[in-house]
Amino acid sequence: MTLLKRCSAFFIAALLLFALGCASTSTRESTGEYVDDAVITTRVKTAILNEPTLKVFQINVETYRNVVQLSGFVDSTASMNKAVELARAVKGVSSVKNDMRLR
Repeated sequence: MTLLKRCSAFFIAALLLFALGCASTSTRESTGEYVDDAVITTRVKTAILNEPTLKVFQINVETYRNVVQLSGFVDSTASMNKAVELARAVKGVSSVKNDMRLR
């Protein structure tokens, strides 16, 4: 019976540590948030790729907690505005930070 209690306590402690390892903190995302951000990043990049007036290789897309950051160099203000507009239209995006620069 003592062995059963020890094993049970060990497995409960291991389960608790595993669950806490997947939780988010103020400076780190949880596993679920990371996956959600990766999906948003992919959707924004796809939207930019499907827009013939934009060059996808000039625009870098990063997402952290549903906030999309666009950076890179674009040829015109119209291209910059179009990229921001496309990013805002993606489902799950809470806001867009525009750090793009004109060439």
